[in-house]
Amino acid sequence: AALKAQLDAKLFGQHLAKDVVLKAVTGFNTNPSPKKPLTLSLHGWAGTGKNFLSQILAEHVHPAGLSSKFVHLFLATLHFPHQEQVKEYKEQLQNWIRGNVSACPYSVFIFDEMDKMHPGLMDAIKPFLDYYEQVDGVSYRKAIFIFLSNAGGDLINKAALDFWTSGKRREEIQLKDLEPMLSVGVFNNKNSGLWHSSLIDRNLIDYFVPFLPLEHKHVKMCVRAEMTARGHAVDEKIVQAVADEMTFFPKDQKIYSDKGCKTVQAKLDIQEDI
Repeated sequence: AALKAQLDAKLFGQHLAKDVVLKAVTGFNTNPSPKKPLTLSLHGWAGTGKNFLSQILAEHVHPAGLSSKFVHLFLATLHFPHQEQVKEYKEQLQNWIRGNVSACPYSVFIFDEMDKMHPGLMDAIKPFLDYYEQVDGVSYRKAIFIFLSNAGGDLINKAALDFWTSGKRREEIQLKDLEPMLSVGVFNNKNSGLWHSSLIDRNLIDYFVPFLPLEHKHVKMCVRAEMTARGHAVDEKIVQAVADEMTFFPKDQKIYSDKGCKTVQAKLDIQEDI
């Protein structure tokens, strides 16, 4: 209930992601003996809420969220920068995960910038995501792994636009409309971090979660939420001014925000200065 309330209040325009993650986490939490760790792969363009949702989810498991010593964030460009060191990275990653799950079975691992991960690197964690009771005396079944990726964003945007063009509401888009093409698209994308990965091959990713491109109304919701978070009264003139500063696509219809809500804070700073 607490997770649902937070997602409803803070994550805008993502009915699918909310629904899928809520069901996945609720099922996982209420299962006394899950057969494998919960593994979610979140996909969509920048600024659509992937990071945001993973942080809310981490706080749901460990109240300190990203500050908790049981929540671990890996950034491809920071932690695994060099292609020629992939072999060392694989060993480091395995040791790191083994050590942390030994210390806390409920560890949360977030891998950001998956589309910048070197091909093959993520296969190193396959044994931990598989249906094993234990690996070298350690059980990984209570852990949560979350992958964040821009890969597949184009496929999701095209599907959303097709729905819009055919006069359907975005809320009618269901997981089955997107998930199959997303898993195939990511598997065949050399820049997805999961190119020809055994994690997909072995069906070890429980859900591919699509994040839809955000419309004008969702950008405005982000602006209002940011103003409220800063302790300011919501001024609709400023809300509109910030939304007008954003760029939208496709060129002709201008339906979806190019950067989601990513630059809302910076644009709001400028408006408040004015």
